[in-house]
Amino acid sequence: MKKLINTVDNVVNESLAGFCAAHSDIVRLGAQAPFVQRAHPKPGKVALVSGGGSGHEPLHAGFVGHGMLDAACPGQIFTSPTPDLILAAAEAADTGGGVLFIVKNYEGDVMNFDMAREMSGKPIETVITDDDVAVEKSTFSIGRRGVAGTLIVEKIVGAAAEEGRGLAALKTLGDRVNAATRSIGIALTSCTVPAAGKPMFDIAEDEMEVGVGIHGEPGRRRVKFRPAAEIAAEMVNAITSDLGERARGEAIVLINGFGATPLLELYLMYDAVRKRLEPAGITVARSLVGNFVTSLDMAGCSLTVSMLDDEMRRLWDAPVHTAALRWRI
Repeated sequence: MKKLINTVDNVVNESLAGFCAAHSDIVRLGAQAPFVQRAHPKPGKVALVSGGGSGHEPLHAGFVGHGMLDAACPGQIFTSPTPDLILAAAEAADTGGGVLFIVKNYEGDVMNFDMAREMSGKPIETVITDDDVAVEKSTFSIGRRGVAGTLIVEKIVGAAAEEGRGLAALKTLGDRVNAATRSIGIALTSCTVPAAGKPMFDIAEDEMEVGVGIHGEPGRRRVKFRPAAEIAAEMVNAITSDLGERARGEAIVLINGFGATPLLELYLMYDAVRKRLEPAGITVARSLVGNFVTSLDMAGCSLTVSMLDDEMRRLWDAPVHTAALRWRI
C-alpha cells in the first residue's frame, strides 16, 4: 500500500484540518469536536446536517456552505459518525430554525443519527436517501442504499432552506426529491482502506462488479468487463426499469467517479448514457460529471438520474457556494 499519510490513526483528523484551512472562507472545524460547519451561518434558517464515514470525499464536508449543508459529521473511514459527534454538529449548526438530518440508508448511519435526534430533544426531522437500485438489501443497509443521489437531495433542499422554508416543508421536499432519484454503480477495481492495507475485495483484470456500493459492497453480479457503451446501456436500463412510468420528461444526470477514474472516461460515459436516455424518453436538462461521492481509490463510476419538476429545477439552479460545488445563475 502506498498512500500519502502519516499514521493510519490520524488520517481523518489531518485531512479535515487541511480541508478547513484550504477553504477557510467557506467552512471551519467544530470548536469542540471534529465536524465541519459553515463559516458564516445564516441566523434563523433550518440547519441541514449530514454525514457518514470518511472515504467518500467530497461528500459530505465538500458540500457545506451557502445553498447546501450547514454542517457535516465525518466518521472514520467507512464508519458512521458517533451520536455525540452528530449531536455536537447539530447544536452548533442550529441558529433557531430547527435541524434537518439528511442520512444515507446505511444501518449505522440511520441508527446513530436517530440516537442523536433523541438525545437532542429539539425539533429535528430526518430525510433518508435510498436511491441505489442495485440491491434491496446489503450487508450495510436495511433496504436500498443511499449513494450519489444524496448530493442532489442536499443541493435542492439546501436551496429551499436558504430561501427560508420551514422544517416540515423541507422534510417533505427532501422525501420527494429522493423518491424521484435513482442510482447504480459499477466498479473496475476494489478500494484500499488504510487501516487494512490491502484491497477490500479481489477482482480479476477482465471482470467488473455491477451494482457496487460506495464501501465496496458487492452488487447485482460480477461479469466480464465490457465496452463503455454496453456498460452504459445496462446502467440506463436498470434505472429506467426501476422508475417505470416516471421515466419520462426532464432529469438531472450525474456521472459520478469513485475516485480513481479520470475525467476523460467519465465524460465518455456521460456521452454513452445520454445517447441511451433520450431515446428512452428522458431529456437531460441538467448535468454533473466528476468525482463527488467516491470510494477512496476505487476505479469505476455511478449513474444517477433525478426526474425534475419546475420547482426542483429552479432550486437546483439556485446559487451554491461550497468547496466542491459552486455556481451562480
